[in-house]
Amino acid sequence: MVSIEKIRSFPYPFGEHSVYRYSNNAIPLNPPIAIELTEDYLCEINLKRKLLSNHPERCYHAAPFTLEAQWEVLDLILHQLASCYPEKFNLVENDDQWVFTNLQTGEKNTFAFGDHTTMQFEPLDFVGRHVQEDLILMMQRDGDLFLDAGQLCFPANWSLFFDAGMTFKEIHKPIPGFHSVSLDERILQFLMRIEAGSPWWRKNWSLMAGNRLDTSLETFSEWGQARKKVTKENVGELVHLRVEVQKLFRLPKSNGILFTIHTHMLPLEIFIQHTPWLEQFSAILHELPEFIADYKGISLYREVVLEYLEEELEKG
Repeated sequence: MVSIEKIRSFPYPFGEHSVYRYSNNAIPLNPPIAIELTEDYLCEINLKRKLLSNHPERCYHAAPFTLEAQWEVLDLILHQLASCYPEKFNLVENDDQWVFTNLQTGEKNTFAFGDHTTMQFEPLDFVGRHVQEDLILMMQRDGDLFLDAGQLCFPANWSLFFDAGMTFKEIHKPIPGFHSVSLDERILQFLMRIEAGSPWWRKNWSLMAGNRLDTSLETFSEWGQARKKVTKENVGELVHLRVEVQKLFRLPKSNGILFTIHTHMLPLEIFIQHTPWLEQFSAILHELPEFIADYKGISLYREVVLEYLEEELEKG
């Protein structure tokens, strides 16, 4: 059962136009908050921790030289949790001795800020276990951005293990048309111009056969087959609109860039109850070029979804 609050807060990913193309659609983030708590908090936190325990090799990576930046990420997020959700989190600082309390999980952690030996996990791994967002850390050097650390439990068909250490362009090379129109270079230059204290955000979307958050490349055999099982009878319940809210923060000391990625999912049968969404999304999916549909993994069941949307439009 999907709650009214979940529907109301769903981050609809499209603007005013009924045509979708890859672009740099980032806008200034105001208020500059990196994290968001939803009603699914405990469920998703428990799932993240289970994945990290069972599959640490594909869910967490951090180069040793990223420790300073990791502490910046921890500093940023813990302070925001305590200030934005004081009824759920508490942070007490006594010089370098910090006490962080997660009232939702009933956990109290004491550590010396800057000394990772006083923690069970590295700083990025620790703080990621208390937020629903995936955390990606890109370090800037030699005129480029490198994926040098990350905690990734809910990827949309990619692999942290495979992409670790790659440059921004190398990571995005599989996206069709991204390089041919120099979009990769333009976005890279934009990212490297982001300033501390002036974060940005964007939304990315796809369709998903099923409601699984962990769609890593390594587990494709477990979730990819659902694409072949979409039918006229189950499409409304089985197919979900998957939206990632991605936020970008420049870290002032290390000069790294933190990407927080919060994944939201809503079944089509609920999503289309809002008529303007139904009308626009139907038009977008009709017009969507085949190469984008292929990359997003929609092609196998696109026609079934379109027929379903058309029938719902006819019902008026």
